Amino acid sequence: MVFTALLLDRDDDKKVTASLTELDDDRLPDGDVTVDVEWSSLNYKDGMILQGIGGLVRNYPHVPGIDLAGTVAASDDDRFAAGDRVALTGWRVGEVHWGGYAGRARVSGDWLVALPDQVSTRQAMAVGTAGFTAMQALTALEDHGVAPGADRPVLVTGASGGVGSSALLWGGAMGHHLVASTGRPENADDLLTLGAADVIDRAELAENPARPLLSERWHGCVDAVGGDTLAHVLAEMAYGGSVAACGLAGGNGLSTTVIPFLLRGVNLLGIDSVMCPPEPRQRVWGRVAEVLADEAIAARLGAMTTDVALGEVASLAPEILAGQVKGRVVVACS
Repeated sequence: MVFTALLLDRDDDKKVTASLTELDDDRLPDGDVTVDVEWSSLNYKDGMILQGIGGLVRNYPHVPGIDLAGTVAASDDDRFAAGDRVALTGWRVGEVHWGGYAGRARVSGDWLVALPDQVSTRQAMAVGTAGFTAMQALTALEDHGVAPGADRPVLVTGASGGVGSSALLWGGAMGHHLVASTGRPENADDLLTLGAADVIDRAELAENPARPLLSERWHGCVDAVGGDTLAHVLAEMAYGGSVAACGLAGGNGLSTTVIPFLLRGVNLLGIDSVMCPPEPRQRVWGRVAEVLADEAIAARLGAMTTDVALGEVASLAPEILAGQVKGRVVVACS
């Protein structure tokens, strides 16, 4: 089977270049499931890989694309059969294992989920890694008692980013009262349209507070920033509240005390969407399907999604790294 792939290579000067290349199945890496890839997506991490930033890829040539969705072409895994619709996010696909920017992929069955009937392969990539992470965070909050209708709102930090904007879309549809924090005030109207009830400037949360506890302000939080923002949010959590932390944009340090955890019973929930095991991963996709059953939410997701061809991906990398790409970008791979 011959297919088109976006192949990265690196020269002796460590300059990374991308080119559309015809490959066949013999070039695919080891795995027990072969997928005819229909869609992938363009994320910030993809932009870094395409530009050779961060050392995320060690072995070249390489096919990037950190997620993919399509139809099983062949399988040695009893859980999947030819014709099944599947999606893959995480597991460092597109980094240490060839990813989704190709007409075919070969992967471990442990990394795949069967797509719910209500979710198309294109929608799955409009959701992508960011949307999956956001729903994983919201599900974790609900598992720890953060239910819709609470006296205090749920905060979403980094709300203009992929995870944050997805959390607004899902959380609003699930009935949560959401407050969005952003450093981009020009995006306020878009955030309100997505599902936020209010928008605040991230400067309100930027400084690590002098006191370990501040006035109780939030029932829950999806934190896509970390660093001093997370420390500030912990000090403002209500008794028994929970923070689902999934971002490191503000750094991986955390300067706080045990006081919020001891005196207010705050839960700090770590969200790792990369290595999430199959069973909880399938559950998260089930929650996504429930939300997308609402035609208005599905339409809103569609409105924030742009289609591009495989050959356009490399040229868009600088724009996504510069924060110039809004919404979700899905990549047609077949």
